[in-house]
Amino acid sequence: MKDRPRLFMNVAVTPPMRAALQQDLSPGHAHYLGTVLRMGAGDEVLLFNQRDGEWRAQIVDLRRGRGQVRLLDQVRPAQRSPGLTLLFAPLKRDATDLVVRMGTELGVTHFHPVLTERTNTHRLNLDRLEAIAIEAAEQCERMDAPVISAPAHLASSLAGWPAGQRLFVAAERLVQPIEMCEVNAVSDGGGLLVGPEGGFSDSEIAMLRAQPYVTMISLGPLVLRADTAVASGLSMIGAGLRRVSGAGSR
Repeated sequence: MKDRPRLFMNVAVTPPMRAALQQDLSPGHAHYLGTVLRMGAGDEVLLFNQRDGEWRAQIVDLRRGRGQVRLLDQVRPAQRSPGLTLLFAPLKRDATDLVVRMGTELGVTHFHPVLTERTNTHRLNLDRLEAIAIEAAEQCERMDAPVISAPAHLASSLAGWPAGQRLFVAAERLVQPIEMCEVNAVSDGGGLLVGPEGGFSDSEIAMLRAQPYVTMISLGPLVLRADTAVASGLSMIGAGLRRVSGAGSR
């Protein structure tokens, strides 16, 4: 049997999954299965989302731009990822794509692009980034897909930060590295903020330090590219979050 591809089913437009249900495929899914993977009637796929879990399904009809599957049985129950927010200054297109892809693989549930004084990119194709996040979720066997917000200025993002949630801020050349911080204290809903390639301005650093929920951290003695800093910070904070929440990787 061919490897069964995983398809994310948006709960906003998908009825609750149950055995024997006939489920229509989106035009994108139908094109992917039929044209890209050359699949057809009788082949099996996996459908998943955070509400219904993961289900085995069999293709019953697949034509140009449309298709239908029949749900067989549940493979894995629904499981919500621990809340982990990434605030990041938008980068050039390829670097931003990489941030979204890696962030999804490392457990980010919410992406919040923030505009800082030294941000060079102010416009993002959110539909494209959402597609990248969904593809990454399908490949890494997550049960959900992250939410991607529209860009907002740093001050607005801080003003809207949830009360009681901790925010780690990656800053260069601090004495205390992240390994020595209390990363195990991060709770469900905590987050990481990574600035632009040029770093935060002095006024932005002062604004961040004034927030009671902010912990300034260093990712080490070397100056990292912004996308590398995202991967490094998320790996450490995500590990601490999984220990606290008890949610391990599959």
